[in-house]
Amino acid sequence: MTFSSHLSPSYLLKNSSFFNFFIKTHSILSNNTNNRALLHLLQYPSLLSSKPIIKNNFFNLSTNKKHYLCTSTASAISHNRNSSTPNVRTPSKRAQNKAQRQSPEGQLRYKLDMCSKDGDLVEALRIYDDARSNKFSLSKHHYNVLLYLCSSSDVLVQENVFNQKDEKSRNLGLRRGFEIFKQMGIDGIAPDEATFTNASRLAAKMEDPEMAFELLKKMMNSNIPPKLRSYEPALFGFCNKGEANKAYEVDAHMLASGVTPEEPQLVALLRVSVNVKNADKVYEIIHRLRASVRQVSDSTAKIIEEWFKSKEAMEVGKESWDVNKVKEGIVKGGGGWHGQGWLGKGEWKVVKTEMDENGVCHCCGERLVCIDIDPLETENFANLLSRLACQREAWANFNQFQNWLKNNGPFDAVIDGANVSLNNGHAFSFFQLNAVVERVREFSPTKRLPLIILHTGRVVGGPANSPKNKALIEQWRRFGALYTAPKGSNDDWYWLYAAVNCKSLLVTNDEMRDHLFQLLGTSFFPRWKEKHQVRYKVSRDGTVLQLPPPYSIVIQESERGGWHIPIASADDVDTPRQWVCASRASTSLNSAIS
Repeated sequence: MTFSSHLSPSYLLKNSSFFNFFIKTHSILSNNTNNRALLHLLQYPSLLSSKPIIKNNFFNLSTNKKHYLCTSTASAISHNRNSSTPNVRTPSKRAQNKAQRQSPEGQLRYKLDMCSKDGDLVEALRIYDDARSNKFSLSKHHYNVLLYLCSSSDVLVQENVFNQKDEKSRNLGLRRGFEIFKQMGIDGIAPDEATFTNASRLAAKMEDPEMAFELLKKMMNSNIPPKLRSYEPALFGFCNKGEANKAYEVDAHMLASGVTPEEPQLVALLRVSVNVKNADKVYEIIHRLRASVRQVSDSTAKIIEEWFKSKEAMEVGKESWDVNKVKEGIVKGGGGWHGQGWLGKGEWKVVKTEMDENGVCHCCGERLVCIDIDPLETENFANLLSRLACQREAWANFNQFQNWLKNNGPFDAVIDGANVSLNNGHAFSFFQLNAVVERVREFSPTKRLPLIILHTGRVVGGPANSPKNKALIEQWRRFGALYTAPKGSNDDWYWLYAAVNCKSLLVTNDEMRDHLFQLLGTSFFPRWKEKHQVRYKVSRDGTVLQLPPPYSIVIQESERGGWHIPIASADDVDTPRQWVCASRASTSLNSAIS
């Protein structure tokens, strides 16, 4: 506590030692808040009667001190009365936040947030009912937390629906959720995206995707932009009920709104399309998975296998096609697909298989292709990285790095120094880093040292102080192969930008899946990473590098109508990737040209 805050007559009375020090210290009497507290005691001396220590010290002050006290206090109050601008001290941001948290609204928010964290709908509803009975005004946040809990809870209660003998179990969240949503409107609280989404989830739990879709449209009519989650209640609801055409309508609405579906949404559409035997939609959605997801989960692969093994898949397809048009489609698409529809007829052979080191399928013998990356896409991606890095790093630091790279590059490879040096999970090892550096150098067309990116803290102190490591660091500097990211920076931006800018290989076992890399999107970055990331394994037997494959790990549609679907893996160097191979003999025997 300071002299300038929270002084009151009651506090002075309870703290006699503080009071005695207070009245004997001239320097603090100019504080208006303190003076008002003392003036209150002067006006009501009876308050001092029960505090002999304070009373005696107070009235035994010298005449000058009492005169100073009265004059100073009266002057301060006179100033406050006469001044057009009261001398009010603005609370600090911290104090304001504390006051907000301790306010009734803040306390209610805290209690509901804890219920949300614990998934405790019953307690949240008790708090809500208590707040309403006490005429407490709820905010939008309060309502959204309640609606979220109602839409995500499966708590069942017994209720008398018709009479005392006829009891029926009902979902507590459903019953109270719509009641709360209605009350929010009565209270005049404008809904937002979270409100509509939670209300849509309530509708989906009632198995009423139509209502969920109507709520989505109402949200857009209110000029509230939808998110991907906004579409899920209606989309999944229609798919679960087997209403494929309604699901396609939601999908079209989603695309028109600029919202891109991800694997869960596409898989829901794929499953309902397989169930209703809509071959054209199955074809379309597998291609959409190719474009946006690239590698599918094991559960998605099983749905695709189910389709190829079905009678409908066996019967659908062209018995003859224009070979030149198919080749033209492959060239136009950049390789790996043609988009001309199902080719051939007859039973599909569906197996899980692997590719050899050259991308040849162990099952059907077809070679997968390496899909080129547009150079303009790479340039745009480098510019995006630069903008994002400058927003999150000190601009001068990153700009200095870009200039250094321009003067010292390009490099055939870039090494994420921290990832390589800490690969053993125990201590920072320059020996391990150097082993990878030399191994990468062997693969380099120019035999030049790769660029090593390390944080400045790694080259000062600790293992960096040993004579051998000092000599190694100095050697890398001398050859212009080491750049140290400055203090306070994130070296991830540096090694990623260098690899993209130099169009070089990137040596790291980092899966690049955290928040930083999510900023880069799911369109170009996965394709770039696939073609440029080099993984490594260091053991007693030496350093093994896993170079990018000479083919693209993406769903591929062959010129003969066969399909290869990669299953997502943990990118383990020692575990071969599994693929679903779907082919039929008739496609290799086509001879007609339509």
